[in-house]
Amino acid sequence: MDYKTMYEEITRAIVEEHRQVFERLDMEQLKVFVRAIVDAKRIFVMGAGREGISCRGFAMRLAHLGKSAHWLWDDTAVAMGPGDLFIVSDGRGDIGMFDYVLNRAKQTGARIAMLTGLPEGKSAVRYADIVLFVHSTVYMGETGNDPNAPVQHDVAPTNQPMGNQYEQHLYMLLDVVAIFAMREMGQTYEEMETRHRNIE
Repeated sequence: MDYKTMYEEITRAIVEEHRQVFERLDMEQLKVFVRAIVDAKRIFVMGAGREGISCRGFAMRLAHLGKSAHWLWDDTAVAMGPGDLFIVSDGRGDIGMFDYVLNRAKQTGARIAMLTGLPEGKSAVRYADIVLFVHSTVYMGETGNDPNAPVQHDVAPTNQPMGNQYEQHLYMLLDVVAIFAMREMGQTYEEMETRHRNIE
């Protein structure tokens, strides 16, 4: 096995996949998503599995921006209400355990912003006020590459296993969103750094 050749092949393919996902993003959806973050009183973030790992990193960046940000599953998360924003990643649009939480969140009057690879998924349709369609292949979802699929999606094809592409892209995209929000808020990287935990 030639590791160098294999490494170059895999990494080039992954970089090309993400280039294709980035270029498909709808700028109006991005603008609405960023503005909702800037305007929110408090922000709550939720995701499951590897999507959740990406989202948790984003919650940290929101705190660095000076937002009152809460990872939903932390014991320190406070009550949700009007003026708040609930950001949820539901890659395939129908994660069963999310239904209860989203229903409860809707009742609080908070706005719900959903990141998803399946914008017609039941979670987005039932609960989302804002949808940011991430044009990537999700775990256990339609890939958009099957001509016989009931719904066709303009997503980047992938040679990676399971939901790798969506989960990886989510992390990068949310970093991009944080930079957009920083600029909208008139902040700098140096200001963000002053809010980084300083007891490490």
